[in-house]
Amino acid sequence: MIRVLLLAGLMLGTAAEAQIGVPRLPLRGLPIGVPGGLPSSLGLPSGLQQTLAPPTDEISRLEGARKALITQLLRRHGDVIDTDPSGNPIVRGEVLAVAPTAAALTRALGAGFSVVRDLAGGALGVRIVVLGVPRGVATRRALTLLRRLDPAGTYDFNDIYTESGATISSSVASPPPAADSASAQATSLGLIDGGVAAAQPVFAGIVIHQHGCDGVAIPSAHGTGVASLMVGRSPRFGGAAPGAPLYAADVYCGKPTGGAVDAIAEALQWLAGERVPVINVSLVGPPNALLQAVVARAVAQGFLIVAAVGNDGPAAPPLYPAAYPGVVGVTAVDGRRRVIFEAERGPQVMFAAPGADIPVAALPDGFENMRGTSFAAPLVAGLLAQRLEIAAPAQDPGPLPGIDPAAAHAAIDALARAAVHLGAPGRNVVFGYGVVGADLPSPRPQSKQ
Repeated sequence: MIRVLLLAGLMLGTAAEAQIGVPRLPLRGLPIGVPGGLPSSLGLPSGLQQTLAPPTDEISRLEGARKALITQLLRRHGDVIDTDPSGNPIVRGEVLAVAPTAAALTRALGAGFSVVRDLAGGALGVRIVVLGVPRGVATRRALTLLRRLDPAGTYDFNDIYTESGATISSSVASPPPAADSASAQATSLGLIDGGVAAAQPVFAGIVIHQHGCDGVAIPSAHGTGVASLMVGRSPRFGGAAPGAPLYAADVYCGKPTGGAVDAIAEALQWLAGERVPVINVSLVGPPNALLQAVVARAVAQGFLIVAAVGNDGPAAPPLYPAAYPGVVGVTAVDGRRRVIFEAERGPQVMFAAPGADIPVAALPDGFENMRGTSFAAPLVAGLLAQRLEIAAPAQDPGPLPGIDPAAAHAAIDALARAAVHLGAPGRNVVFGYGVVGADLPSPRPQSKQ
């Protein structure tokens, strides 16, 4: 049977207005740097462009899957999930504020808003305030009202982000023998995803720090699979950075509104506070003012954020955080180094890695083949960690000693030089700088006994 963890990432809409102190966001629905849509030429030979074009019926299937997921979410959880003006999921009754002033909060409270959560400061210094909307006011209307009350402020929906991959095999392997406890390399990796099944044998002897869900571990198939491709190890299985310490933030916790932007932003601030230099985010969603502010601060501090570009198809609008400036966007290729047809394309693609045919990831109860950009991104994260040399703290290191933007850029450059370039010379919107990680150990699963 096919166990689907995820339908393709949601195509979410409406403009997220950026205000003072936050870089201006592109309108939802338009790719970054590509006015009006994808360019007519992908920077590739015409013959290769044709081989990369997905069938029309497959594009229709992707669109249908996206609509079906949205419909299912609303039908099952309409009490806590609302929609934005384009009909895409957001947390019902909540609006996000980025570092609101005392005067702005006073006006909001006077208009009937309430403070649901105040995530003050954090390691990246971005204050996140979740406001509850006034009784009887729709979430969309509430956002408009806040922006009118405080035109200089930064407000947005609490968008719901989704996973970006699926299992595609019914074969489950017996758990492999555990490897020895010595770590293969010391650079820590961060993960923002579902929970990780730390008891899976491929994590034996690996230090895993879990965060979120009020300290309760809620393992998920997607989070466990992505984590295994980053740091897992055994005599018959190896991730991209086997044995590395892992800091894993669960932003789903089994909740209908799991994957909301405020949880992702808080997880980024936690990882920054732990000084984890490479952070993988195999989640996708629309542009969001709060998430952009946190990501921009992390990138400026030298953190390497690696993100899946998403599976909405080659002509779909860009998904985030992969499309934010400075984020390492990752697409997926199959066993013949062909980009998978559902992968998004555009200037946000920086690298390609195996995401179909080859990858086998650990689940809480075994192993399965995976498909999607979700499972390519952790390979790139692990490879970057291997190339990253944390610079020694300066005499006045500031709030985040040990993080060096120059080292982050050097790691990206080194990986780009090692990539197998496909298509036109240099970086293109299908493969980025090229394919990496194709030689990583990834055996096919054994059949059940």
